[in-house]
Order: sequence, then C-alpha cells, then structure tokens
Amino acid sequence: MLFNQKKKTIPVKKTPAELFKQYFSRAVFITLGAFITAAALETFLLPNNIIDGGVIGISMMVHYITKWNLGLLIFCINIPFIIIAFKNLGIKFILHTLFATGMLAIATNIFHGFHVTEDLILSAVFGGIILGFGVGLILRNNASLDGTEMVSITISKKLRFISVGELLMLINLFIYVGAGFLLGWDRALYSIITYYIASKVIDAVLEGLDKSKSVRIVSEHYREIGDAIMKELNTSVTYIRTLGGYSRQEKILTYCVVNKFEIPKLKDVIHSLDPKAFIVTEDVHEVEGVRVKRKNH
Repeated sequence: MLFNQKKKTIPVKKTPAELFKQYFSRAVFITLGAFITAAALETFLLPNNIIDGGVIGISMMVHYITKWNLGLLIFCINIPFIIIAFKNLGIKFILHTLFATGMLAIATNIFHGFHVTEDLILSAVFGGIILGFGVGLILRNNASLDGTEMVSITISKKLRFISVGELLMLINLFIYVGAGFLLGWDRALYSIITYYIASKVIDAVLEGLDKSKSVRIVSEHYREIGDAIMKELNTSVTYIRTLGGYSRQEKILTYCVVNKFEIPKLKDVIHSLDPKAFIVTEDVHEVEGVRVKRKNH
C-alpha cells in the first residue's frame, strides 16, 4: 500500500488583505475586458452592421431596429438569462457577471461615435480579435457577458442528451439567420467570421499561449529515464504503479509536465535510454501549483 492512512486537508484561509488584493485585481481585469469589448463593438462592428453571437448579437440587432442604447440593451437582455442560471452558477459568478455587464454598458457609451474603418474585412477580423481578447479577459476572471452560455449550461445539465456546445451552436444559428434577414446575408457571413475569430482568441486567452504538455512514459528503464529528465530538463517526475492489460505484469509509469518546446529534447533523452519506450503526450491548458525543480547542492 502506498498510504497507510488518509491525511486531512486543511483549507488555507486567506487574510483580509489577500482577499482584497484578489477581488481588486479581478475587478480591474473585468473592467479592462469590458472596455476592450466595448471598443470592438462600437468602433469596428456596430458601425458596419457586423454582430457577435449570443446576447450581444441579439442586443446589436435590437439596437439596429430601435436605436436604443447598446450597453443598456446588453445589460437588460442578460438579466433573464442570469436569473435562470442563478442556482447552477453561484452567487459569486452572478455578481461578477453583473459587474462585467455594468462596466460594458458604461464603456459602450464612452466609445460610442468612434469609427475606425469602413472596410468590412478589416472590421470583421480586427473586431473579432479585439472582441475575443476582451471577452477572454472577463471569462478568465470568473465572469461572463453572454447569458446564452449560462442558460446553455443549465439546460444541458437537465436534458443530458444535448451538450453546451450544441445548444450554443443552435442559438447562434438562429441569431445569424435573423441577422441575414435583418442586415443582409453578406453582413451575416462577416458576422460568422468575427464570431469564429473571437472564439479562437478567447481560447488563446483562457488557455494561454505558452501551452504545456503532460507526458506519460512506460519503460523498464523508468529509473534511468526519470533521473535523466530531472537532470537534463530540470523538472520533476512522478512514478505511478500500473498494470499491463495483456501481460498482467506490474509496470511503472513515469509522468511529467514540460513546456511544449522541450518535447523534442525530452524524446531524445527517453530514446537514448530506451528506443522502445511507450510515450504519450497531451496538451495541458493550465498548470497550477509548485513546479518542483532539481536542487543543486
């Protein structure tokens, strides 16, 4: 047995100063994200009748018809979605989302009237990039601007047979079809380009540009390989007992997390010790905690 008894995990309580720093930092980044999002909407997309998906897209179409304030529309249309999703997402996320939409409402009024370009391709591409960066910052700090995402999570948990992504795709399909009838099919197609670019930028912001790789190695020379990895790549490894499916023999799996640029060097180290070693690499979108380094004595 690896452990004789379970150790109780004692949660670490943050001091009032640490909590204030955490919430202040989060508020700053949410505000920054809201202003960046508003800049994309007001200076690139709205003047050229290019829309986003979700609640923002619905609000932009209502604005096109009524000329009502866009920020106020986004805030008001989000409220019913937030109420529906309240139980599943928790009070903190809801408060952060209300703060984010409030900041967006203010920011859209500040940027209203500015117009960067009339070129539709430039507006779709750069509007999508800036929009994705702003929304990504907000999502990264435990908030949202899109009530349809929150409702999709709630509905998906109840229905089971449909995923969040499928629900969002269905909702956005109706939005872009509506945009085609209202704004013209060329604008609907440009809107889809913007949505696609924004989604990719959001992924980059959430996952980080410097992706890591988790690596699993199965080899009889696990000790030598582990020592070589710690020496050559200056990172720690973990040994895990496993059982071969066909052989029914106990094996040792060596696990480590490295930067994606270190993968070629890692493979060279492994193959120099065991050319037949079984190696599996996977993307790691986020790594937290202490990365143990080799100590030099």
